[in-house]
Amino acid sequence: MTPLPPVVDATEIAGRDDIVLCDVRWYLDGRSGHDAYLAGHIAGAIWVNLDEHLSAHGAPAHGRHPLPDAQTFAASLGSLGISPDDPVVAYDDLNGTAAGRMVWMLRVLGHDAALLDGGLGSWTGSTETAPNVRAPCGCPMRAWPERAFVDIDGAADAGTSREVVLIDARGGDRFRGETEPVDPRPGHIPGAVNVPMTDNLGPEGRFANPETLRARYEAEGVETLASAAAESVGNNTVVYCGSGVSACMDALAMERAGLGRPRLYVGSWSQWSHTDRPAETV
Repeated sequence: MTPLPPVVDATEIAGRDDIVLCDVRWYLDGRSGHDAYLAGHIAGAIWVNLDEHLSAHGAPAHGRHPLPDAQTFAASLGSLGISPDDPVVAYDDLNGTAAGRMVWMLRVLGHDAALLDGGLGSWTGSTETAPNVRAPCGCPMRAWPERAFVDIDGAADAGTSREVVLIDARGGDRFRGETEPVDPRPGHIPGAVNVPMTDNLGPEGRFANPETLRARYEAEGVETLASAAAESVGNNTVVYCGSGVSACMDALAMERAGLGRPRLYVGSWSQWSHTDRPAETV
């Protein structure tokens, strides 16, 4: 079948029994995503834990949601019953804030994956409360491609470069340092521009059309760049957020717009704010 685009409408996957539906609900305020799953989820969907399956655990200086190493992620996928040949559609109930992380992780590995546009609220098919568990399977390790990321030094360099656009995907109040509910310091990385991921969405919580998204990012200087790898198209952009999760929505929006894939600073503000590196609040 044709590979999945980065964002799909529920009607585009209706009737496909080859897709693994993944419920990736997670809440910054500490509510249990698993409890939400058990209260009601798309029929057939499995539960994916952002903290357990899509993140590593380390010192605060590494950020709140560092990536798991490639072997650990492969083991997680295998434990969930997801093989490299299984197309994945992930969703949450916050317009992709958490589920976008899983989709981005899979897509940078070349895995067929998409975000359900509008999330759980867009689903008009069957739902259920009984949990679903797939039989574990083998999932070989696929190395994280270096071209997909920058580290903290790369983020600092992006902020001072005339060739690279550094995008902060958080809301404007956090970007400007007016509030900081989670991390040690307010503000943003010097040189970053604010392109809140929520502004990619229309009033019903669905992504804007590709033309609108393209104009939005091109206005910030985002340009499509052909990668040295023939199978990859990227752009001149680095994205970050609070902990490398919601910024994946900006990344998927750029793909939807035909602008290629930006690099992600996974540590994001949760790592930067634990250092003595400068911060801006303007």
